[in-house]
Amino acid sequence: MSESRTSREAYQAWHRPLGVELEPDAPWHRMIRARLEPGRDLAGRRVLEIGCGRGDFACWMARQPSRPQRVVAADFASVAVERGRRFAAELGLENLAFTVADIERLPFETASFDTVVSCETVEHVPSPPRALLELARVLRPGGRLFLSTPNYFNVWAFYRGALRLAGRRFSEAGQPINQLMLAPRTLAWVRGAGLEVEAFDGVQHTFPTWPGRAALSLPALERARPLTRWFGQQTLVVARRP
Repeated sequence: MSESRTSREAYQAWHRPLGVELEPDAPWHRMIRARLEPGRDLAGRRVLEIGCGRGDFACWMARQPSRPQRVVAADFASVAVERGRRFAAELGLENLAFTVADIERLPFETASFDTVVSCETVEHVPSPPRALLELARVLRPGGRLFLSTPNYFNVWAFYRGALRLAGRRFSEAGQPINQLMLAPRTLAWVRGAGLEVEAFDGVQHTFPTWPGRAALSLPALERARPLTRWFGQQTLVVARRP
């Protein structure tokens, strides 16, 4: 069985028991909402969310007062796409379309979107740099990419390493591919795709504790941003296509 097929089946199973949130409020959603400029990124624009999951954030964007011309929500898992499609129909969102797509081989024309959003996706594909090249390709000149990823440029990298030495597999919520994402490397990949970085942030300054126990959160580090943004567990990059 190919790696692509195995991954697709794993993501189908991962999405199947999960629901859709009317007001998505994950750390990466909060970071993106704080930096979206409605008149620049949404109003009258063509927007792509790739790795949309079950469509929470795509639905949120589609129903904003600064109404996008079109939002395309795409995901690798057809189970997630169908769930999002039903949810959008219940909300009556006529400016939102769902489709199945692979972030490393996007089925869209070059320079076909004004805004591209990718939340917590490139770390779960075989080649993040290839995915970044595709995201840059489908952006129109002047368009912006909002990219969120995990960040292991902190003590969590040692945690991953300790698990590996102990012969235990590290996984983010049971997903089959979990690349070691580091904030400096993510920024380098974005720039390597020909994009200009406009903003960079990092949140969730946490530390692993004993197995089975919640991570320790340090609010003082959160308040010290942007100094500590490099070490947050979640990274956001906002980049523009020249």
